[in-house]
Amino acid sequence: MNTKMKFGAILLLLTLFVLPLRAQNIAVKSNLLYDITSTLNLGVEAKFAPKWTADLSGNYNPFSFANDKKWKHWMLQPELRYWFCEAFNRHFVGAHLMVGVFNVGNIKPPFGLLPSTKGYRYEGEMVGAGLSYGYHHVLSPRWSLEYSLGLGWMQADYDKYECPHCGDHVSSGQKDFFGVTKAAVSLIYMID
Repeated sequence: MNTKMKFGAILLLLTLFVLPLRAQNIAVKSNLLYDITSTLNLGVEAKFAPKWTADLSGNYNPFSFANDKKWKHWMLQPELRYWFCEAFNRHFVGAHLMVGVFNVGNIKPPFGLLPSTKGYRYEGEMVGAGLSYGYHHVLSPRWSLEYSLGLGWMQADYDKYECPHCGDHVSSGQKDFFGVTKAAVSLIYMID
């Protein structure tokens, strides 16, 4: 594990364990945008003060597709949220971190995250941070929809290989990205 991944893991642990979670409300969620891309995902959010919640989302995509296309990755994304009204009600702003690993090939990554992977495969690690805005729409006492968009910075360290499924190592690089770091339309179930 390189220094960047260690730093990301430490930030993640601090986010999870420094906050005194005395949850009165707990939500479980799935990001429907990730579901569309065949990425398995699950999020948990807990209220720890009248206007504050802590959210932890994880996603994993182990799949390869036809024509040597792949978007394999895992990522953890903790977020601290401030709600303008009350927790789990209407507008919020948040600060999020991210840490993950990827293996992509023969696709065009969104938002210019990596150079074109057409005919190549990129493997690497990523860390980042950003700010987000969102809206929580209550459907019933237990079910809700949430919309969220985050902007920030991400850094990816990668190795480039000759073809999407095999091939010799071509180069190594680092890419800094400023832009969309979070996009979610989440279906939420309130546990408590």
